[in-house]
Amino acid sequence: MIRQGLKKAKQRRFAASYLILYIEAKRRCFAFFITKKEEDKSMTEEIMEVLNGQVFGVWFLIGAALVFWMQAGFAMVEAGFTRAKNTGNIIMKNLMDFCIGTCTFILIGFSLLLGEDMVGLIGKPGFDIFTDYANFDWSNFVFNLVFCATTATIVSGAMAERTKFLSYCIYSGVISAVVYPIEAHWIWGGGWLAQMGFHDFAGSAAIHTVGGLTAFIGAAMVGPRIGKFSKDKNGTVTKVHAFPGHNLVIGALGCFILWFGWYGFNGAAAKTGPQLASIFMTTTIAPAVATVVCMIFTWLRYGKPDVSMCLNASLAGLVAITAPCDVTDCVGAAIIGAVAGLLVVFGVWFVDNVLHVDDPVGAVAVHMFNGIWGTIAVGLFATSSAPGFELAGIKEGLFYGGGFKQLGLQFVGMFITAAWTIVTITIVFIVLKKTIGLRVSEEEEITGLDATEHGLPSAYAGFAIMDISGSTMDVNENTDLGVADYESASETLRNVAVPVAAMPHEPTGIYKVVIISKLSRYDKLKKAMNELGVTGMTCTQVMGCGVQKGSGDRYRGAELDATLLPKMKVEVVVSKIPVEDVIESAKKVLYTGHIGDGKIFVYNVEQVVKVRTGEAGTAALQDVE
Repeated sequence: MIRQGLKKAKQRRFAASYLILYIEAKRRCFAFFITKKEEDKSMTEEIMEVLNGQVFGVWFLIGAALVFWMQAGFAMVEAGFTRAKNTGNIIMKNLMDFCIGTCTFILIGFSLLLGEDMVGLIGKPGFDIFTDYANFDWSNFVFNLVFCATTATIVSGAMAERTKFLSYCIYSGVISAVVYPIEAHWIWGGGWLAQMGFHDFAGSAAIHTVGGLTAFIGAAMVGPRIGKFSKDKNGTVTKVHAFPGHNLVIGALGCFILWFGWYGFNGAAAKTGPQLASIFMTTTIAPAVATVVCMIFTWLRYGKPDVSMCLNASLAGLVAITAPCDVTDCVGAAIIGAVAGLLVVFGVWFVDNVLHVDDPVGAVAVHMFNGIWGTIAVGLFATSSAPGFELAGIKEGLFYGGGFKQLGLQFVGMFITAAWTIVTITIVFIVLKKTIGLRVSEEEEITGLDATEHGLPSAYAGFAIMDISGSTMDVNENTDLGVADYESASETLRNVAVPVAAMPHEPTGIYKVVIISKLSRYDKLKKAMNELGVTGMTCTQVMGCGVQKGSGDRYRGAELDATLLPKMKVEVVVSKIPVEDVIESAKKVLYTGHIGDGKIFVYNVEQVVKVRTGEAGTAALQDVE
């Protein structure tokens, strides 16, 4: 009995031990598979993290390339919105601010921006790019360099057509070496504004407000272009004159290039796919809404939708969304864009009519006004629903329940950045003005900077830059003579349309004929003269008017000078060719049946001397040696 009890107890212990061993084995096996699964999951996550880092590292550099491409956009906008005689100068400035900026950024700019933080104020100056190239941060250098160049290039448009090239090179270099890197360190380099919680994702404050303020100060100090403002005897501005850009097509191309590049400008620093997608969306919505609002407003305000202003509005919307692009939603982006579309029109008017500062391309309205607005907009429209909100580490905006804290931080950051810019760049401009000077001479400005600063006769060699529309003159019942065909018109109608004025001198046998014609008739006139045998002509594009009424058009809100119309002046001197034939041929090609078709002046010429041969009289007019 006792044995049987002991045997059963032994069996129970064995069974229990077996069960324990079995359970432990199962536990360990299960733990092994769980651990294996977790290890596999962890490895997968590590692999994806590495791949994600590599993908966005490549995108970071692609974004930098897109921002560099924006230099072409700025060059085209500025060239198109200014006069043809300064096109080469504009192109040269946009080329050199990047190249000079690169040199200064290498020497000091980059280290001041992203060097080891020194009490939140500046990065520690260093030359790691020369001494430790293997470990140098190549990507960040290129990325921040193209942003730096953008800041400098904003200035060239506002000071276009009257600024010395040497002065431009100097202050562009200073901006890239000191002005931009230090304030950008405060915002992006771990400086005190970033530590405080100020948010400017892609540069509404760091780039556009700084560039726009510099442009405003520079334009004010260099003074307006000759003829921009009419003044009374007391020096009070009485009228603002419009100076239309010479090539709106180039300006529009520049606008589209800038919009395309802005996807890299705003999106290059994105860390996740959803964040990047959201940035692309807000970067599309804001400028589109801004342009539509501007079109509607100018249509209502001026009677016609203003093309150049709408192009500026697209850029204004892009500038305004630059700071909040990662932390706002669709509604916020639309409101930001709508305000930008109105603000750019107000800005252009305010700068022209109130401040009397000449800004040929609207850089102040686009970049300064909307850079400030975009910086403030972060404190109004930042929302936790945006994919980039958590990464930003800021408070929600006022309109999304976040209160005034983030808005206050945005105001502080904006004012500090603006104050730094005003002080530093004013000093630079004053020094330049007192030493080498900021402005070219009156003669150089009138001639054009292409010729005087660069020895370039024209940026459009081989092309005739002229308005051939002929639409600046009103054609109505008062100017229409009723007969459009020259052969059918009476002699009276011909003489009214193209009057001939003759000098009351005794005939000399040599006559100078001066023909004033519409631009649209120039090619036909030249061909007619050549067919007649006239080979020597002096042709000049001029401005003038007769008794006909000019139309009161507007450009960027300013009234065009309707009293002066674009004309061609053709001067010929003839002797063997009957002057009557010259007059008749000219009248025939100029006639359209309207008053103002042209005018012909005939003068007696007492003497002509060919300088090279010394021949005089009619012999001097012959092409045969």
